[in-house]
Amino acid sequence: MQKLKEQTDAKIAAGRKKNPEFMQGVDDIIIKAKAFQQGDKAINIGEKAPNFELPDPLGNPISLSSLLNKGPLVITFYRGSWCPYCNLQLRALQNKLSDIQKLGATLVAISPEVPDSSMTKNEISEMEFIVLSDQDAKVASQYGVAWEVPEFLLDHMQIDRNLDLKKINNGNGNILPIPATFIIGNDQIVKWSYVNVDYRTRSEPDEIIEALKNIIK
Repeated sequence: MQKLKEQTDAKIAAGRKKNPEFMQGVDDIIIKAKAFQQGDKAINIGEKAPNFELPDPLGNPISLSSLLNKGPLVITFYRGSWCPYCNLQLRALQNKLSDIQKLGATLVAISPEVPDSSMTKNEISEMEFIVLSDQDAKVASQYGVAWEVPEFLLDHMQIDRNLDLKKINNGNGNILPIPATFIIGNDQIVKWSYVNVDYRTRSEPDEIIEALKNIIK
């Protein structure tokens, strides 16, 4: 099975071949974002994770404290189901979910997307990890991973991909999370994190699993 990085690298390469001008524009944006140290305000290892309460796909409120009652928590912020890099990441996490759960941890994925009321209860019950909706990106902001999307990318989403973020995110049309993953211990302290403003790069599931093993020793 390919590593997640191999999959995302292949998608980046395909994008460069198909639309080199756009990908160069993304490269320039990422370089600028890193120069301005965007993402450096993310909560650090050793800090207390902000509590939250967010709706699941059925609209039921789920809190951080209730999740931590079950054991360590892996929280991953992603941009949305429309993002191909996010889908690669979530599939890779799904493939390793049993390993995460065997270590006593719960996986939670958070995006700004509005809860999808079109899903049936049976479809939702078949989901193997928890998905929560942070429509106004307040939780992403509390965790220091909210990013105001540059106009260049907003234009691409609207014109080239026909994506209406205001509709998808129920009013929030320009704030997305920086893809980030945190491991939160039972004591609500951040034990491990991965934050990268380059949305094309994600943490490897194996790295998360190894971090969990070290935490529960």
